[in-house]
Order: sequence, then C-alpha cells, then structure tokens
Amino acid sequence: MNAMMGRMNDQSNTDLIERFYTAFAERDGAEMAACYAPDAHFSDPVFTDLDGREAGAMWRMLTERGQDLKIDLVEHEANEAGGSARWIARYTFGETGRPVINDVQASFAIENGKIVDHHDDFSFYDWSRQALGASGFPAAEPLLAATLAEAKGDEALRRVAALALGQIG
Repeated sequence: MNAMMGRMNDQSNTDLIERFYTAFAERDGAEMAACYAPDAHFSDPVFTDLDGREAGAMWRMLTERGQDLKIDLVEHEANEAGGSARWIARYTFGETGRPVINDVQASFAIENGKIVDHHDDFSFYDWSRQALGASGFPAAEPLLAATLAEAKGDEALRRVAALALGQIG
C-alpha cells in the first residue's frame, strides 16, 4: 500500500511541476503563484529569500513584462518529497534590448499538492553579461531601482525589487 501511495505522490508531484512550467510557458503568473503554499519559500541567485506571496509577485512581474519570453521544460522528475527540473528561458532583456538564454536547474519540496520550497540555480555571471553586456551586475542596480519605484503600489513586488537591490535582507 505504501509503495502505491508513493507512486501516486510521485505522479501528483510530476503533475504539479508540469502545471507550473506550462503556466510559465503561457506567461500565466497567477497560475504559477497558485502552485505555491502560502508559507512557501523561493530563492535564486537574484531573489535569495522570498515567501510564497513574494514569489507569486515575482512570477507575475516576469510573465507580464516578458513579451517575447519562451520557456522550455527540458527535463523534470519527481518523487514523494518533491522534484527537480531543468528549464531554459529565452527572452529579450527589456531595459537593454539584449537577448538572454538562461539555463536553470530547479529543485522543489512539495507537500499536500503545493510547492513549499523552490530553489532555482543559474550562473548569475552569465545571465548578467548577456542581459547587461560586459559591465554585468553593476549596471543592474539602476534598472532594479526603477522596478522598485514602479512597484511602490504593490508591497510584495516592492519587497521583491528591494531584495534584488540588497536594500533589505
């Protein structure tokens, strides 16, 4: 019986990961946010410590702004406790007009059909050189400051931008 329940959880977790990346490919940030538990945690090289609401705000921001965003779910797997995925984002970085291809490795902890912990890993150095040119990260600060100013009406989005700028820890 336990083996059967484990296989069912594996499939449920696989379905959740596929649902998340299908929503991403369709630029549906609200559906992506719905995949998270309310007390979920998200981190990546830019947004190092977001709660579930902040992660949802980040995905909504990225999917709304990514006019030519293309997401490819390259591979994924799941087990009873969570799963992993490798995905590639292709888009034009709006502030510079530069093309970006970001190869990301994701890991998930999943409980009760919701993501409770999500970590994306990618080379920030490679991303910043593609998005910003040879100057890399130092050029990102004014762009993130503009995002922060624009987000002042949305507290979760404001916190996402402030975290990226290192204004709060």
